Amino acid sequence: MTRTIRVAVVICLSPALSYAENWTGALVDSKCYEYRERNVNPTDTLTYVDRDTREEIRDCSPNAKTKTFSIVLREGPSFRLNPPGNIQAAQLVRNTGKRSLFIVAVSGGLNKSTIKVDSISIAP
Repeated sequence: MTRTIRVAVVICLSPALSYAENWTGALVDSKCYEYRERNVNPTDTLTYVDRDTREEIRDCSPNAKTKTFSIVLREGPSFRLNPPGNIQAAQLVRNTGKRSLFIVAVSGGLNKSTIKVDSISIAP
């Protein structure tokens, strides 16, 4: 009886495990962006008031040499891409050419603060 219940639970949860989410946001060089996010005065209590996220996104725009990527959502949070997602993003950047801003649509699953990328493309 216990095994039957386990099988039923696995079957019921299978669709939830394969559910893909979609995000749209700015593609950035993750090392640059994370450095800019950490680069704050330790005594400053209003770190987000003094920040210009748009400037950080423009300054950390990816180029052909970028190896690790993040997506910054309009609401503010950022998520790193998994290694296969980094490869897809690098190909996208190389194929698209030089830009000051890459707005992308990403489909995949979220694991903590990393997106397991199924697909990535320039947002319409």
